[in-house]
Amino acid sequence: MWQRIQTVFLAIAIISLVAAIFFPIWIFQDASGKMYELYALHYTVIDKGVRTTTYFPYSITAILLIAGATLAFIEVRKFNDRIAQIKMGALNSLIIAAAMCVGVYFGTSMIKTFQGGRYGFGLWLPAVAVVCNWAAIRFIKKDEKLVRDSDRLR
Repeated sequence: MWQRIQTVFLAIAIISLVAAIFFPIWIFQDASGKMYELYALHYTVIDKGVRTTTYFPYSITAILLIAGATLAFIEVRKFNDRIAQIKMGALNSLIIAAAMCVGVYFGTSMIKTFQGGRYGFGLWLPAVAVVCNWAAIRFIKKDEKLVRDSDRLR
């Protein structure tokens, strides 16, 4: 299982999706020292050591990231059925893209609200997962073609 390169790509995708939950999507600190942080799971305001956290609707991003990581894990376990792997990979790309779109939407709305801030790693890690998922699908298709070609020669 680990000797196949697509498994390595899917493992990187899983790690980047799980890490995206813990890294901030957007960060802003105003002139008074108030810190605003948007994570995939929550939105936090830190004012003089007092932390205020809001979970909904920001947790939708984390739900999609967890769904993508779970689907990638299931995809790794289905190494005997390459067609199912390809289909799950395509679905996973859609889920991860949806998570990225939701993160960009929330981050952009925060930038418009506060007139500033910067994007964090939490926004870019799902992009790494999409690229790795795409590469895994490509190598799965290559394996499937190799198996079909070898069956034709018999």
